Amino acid sequence: MRFTNALLPALLSAPLAASKPARLWATHYNGNVYTLTLDESDFSITDTQKTCGAMPSWLTYDSESKTLYCSNEDGTADPTTHGSLSAYHPDREGKLHQIAEAKTIGGGVDSVIYETGKKKFIAIAHYEGSAVSTFALPLHDNSVASQEFHFNLTHPGAVAQQDSPHPHSVFLDPTGSFIVSPDLGADLLRIYSISSETGKLESCPPVNVTFGSGPRHGVFWTDGTDNNNTAVPGAPTHQREMAAVGKTMMYLVNEIGGTMMVFDVAYARSGCLDLQKTQTLVPYPGGKMPEGATPSEIRFIGGKFYVSVRTDQGFKPNDSMVTLERSRKNGAVRVSSKSDAWGKVPRTFAINRAGDLVAIGNQASANVAIVRRDRETGELGEKVAVLQVGEPGKVGSAEGLSSVIWEE
Repeated sequence: MRFTNALLPALLSAPLAASKPARLWATHYNGNVYTLTLDESDFSITDTQKTCGAMPSWLTYDSESKTLYCSNEDGTADPTTHGSLSAYHPDREGKLHQIAEAKTIGGGVDSVIYETGKKKFIAIAHYEGSAVSTFALPLHDNSVASQEFHFNLTHPGAVAQQDSPHPHSVFLDPTGSFIVSPDLGADLLRIYSISSETGKLESCPPVNVTFGSGPRHGVFWTDGTDNNNTAVPGAPTHQREMAAVGKTMMYLVNEIGGTMMVFDVAYARSGCLDLQKTQTLVPYPGGKMPEGATPSEIRFIGGKFYVSVRTDQGFKPNDSMVTLERSRKNGAVRVSSKSDAWGKVPRTFAINRAGDLVAIGNQASANVAIVRRDRETGELGEKVAVLQVGEPGKVGSAEGLSSVIWEE
């Protein structure tokens, strides 16, 4: 069934109109994965599939192999339960054809693809499963995890949500040699070095964040310059690219504390990352997060950071996107502007490769909003389109839209 969007302006930007239609995919906690198509006159759902388990939660796309991976959040840390990881090949119309499905630890909410040599792997953060796991790619039916890291709490956290370890995401450093997993339940940044020979993860000492912060998502920044002083003589081979990366920093959003943290990053002689916090701020105008509001996703492009803020009602009844500017002098950030998310509970968002469009996945209102981004100023601008994708969910529940991604 095809749903058109009456809110789409009659005329989009010339670059979009002149190119082929853009394609996105979205997941919903109703058990569906949707194919979305955006062109100069229409934003619509062009395919709907009941797939990726009971709770499709996160999508990761490998553009090289043209494979889409979907994590199913079903299951917990109880070994009698499980989630799943599914792999799909899209056809020319974007319809997904499942090629493999494997059981995983429960609670998969985020994933990242990494590679070493000619080998590819995918790492998964399991929120309810209190674990991080990896799978060798390509995925096959009944593939088993290459590695599983299970966590326990030694003491309860500041709030009930921190009753157990809750890894919320996994992301790569600029060299592709390390994975960081913010653990919302344990107030830790769990760090893993990647073996350049086998692709296996090796645990590094975790980094503590302020008690009650609840770290959720993060991104790295690098100046991309060749800085020979960064390389450590005699360092392990997994630090193979850091001289070409140059100065590196990491930016983290904390769900429970409602803050954003900035870290200087060094590649230590031990073969692990050294993170030194340089700034903590509230990523919201006025320096105070509205009661009940929480930062969710963070992205970086073109000198600007973007943070989605859930349940702030900044543009009633909608929530907000906050744009932050990075200082070239010391890497500190400051709030630049606030804009409409065009929906409720912007759980996630994705910026297209051209950097001129942002797809915002609003969980509770279950819509995908396409917003224009000015590539010169970095500011988010007018609404291009809003599309209802599945039924709305209750705020604060595991209902509604769960993720969105561009086919890029």
